[in-house]
Amino acid sequence: MLFMKHIILHPKPIDLYKEFKFRVKWEGHYVAGVSQVTVLKGTAGAVIPPAARNDATRIMSPQRSQYEPISMERGVTHDNEFVKWANATRHSNDHPGSIPPPADFRKNIIIEVFDEAGRFAESYEIFRCWVSDFQVLPDLDGNASAILIQSVKIENEGWKRDTEVTEPTEPLFTEPSR
Repeated sequence: MLFMKHIILHPKPIDLYKEFKFRVKWEGHYVAGVSQVTVLKGTAGAVIPPAARNDATRIMSPQRSQYEPISMERGVTHDNEFVKWANATRHSNDHPGSIPPPADFRKNIIIEVFDEAGRFAESYEIFRCWVSDFQVLPDLDGNASAILIQSVKIENEGWKRDTEVTEPTEPLFTEPSR
């Protein structure tokens, strides 16, 4: 039997975006020094409705989605917003009878992805995030030359891609005038 491969030609090449071209922002401001963000990952488990349990075909339905925490790392800077946000959820558990976290301890975060030329390519909004784990300083070593890194583990309630963001256009080359 002869199999033929189908080749789909696109009118323009599709660029694959690099993982190192991104920025993170919340409340309209970019977060200084973010160098790593872990994957956006969600799962929807399967459930068999009670009516289908005795059926030989077992029709399954998706369960409620669950979203894995996101971790972020950044170099220590003088920008204190990262630390203030991390401390907002931590202070209520430090002392019995203490006040609950402030109303704004949850933030929506936006991750912007750029193409290799630095043009804005994609955007994801992550909903109702809060810090569940915070490392303010790494191990300190007087013999090392590495930069200080802070990290946070962020719980979230899902995300969506901003479909209003369009693919960047390639600049056109024009012949220089004579």
